[in-house]
Amino acid sequence: MMKTLREVACGQTVRVTKLSGEGPVKRRIMDMGITKGIEVFVRKVAPLGDPVEITVRGYELSLRKADAEMILVE
Repeated sequence: MMKTLREVACGQTVRVTKLSGEGPVKRRIMDMGITKGIEVFVRKVAPLGDPVEITVRGYELSLRKADAEMILVE
């Protein structure tokens, strides 16, 4: 079942399957270390859903909802 990083519940670890999005936005996400096959742990989701706090490659990151929607996970 494919879902986006935004739909992942707090405390779950998922694997990135695909990055949607275009050019600079996709490049920025990849520059943050979020690439296909990498595991991402969802630490916290703010009450209104923005931002989503994740741990990727051993460091903590905050992602906007719009960016999290571009990351497909399993």
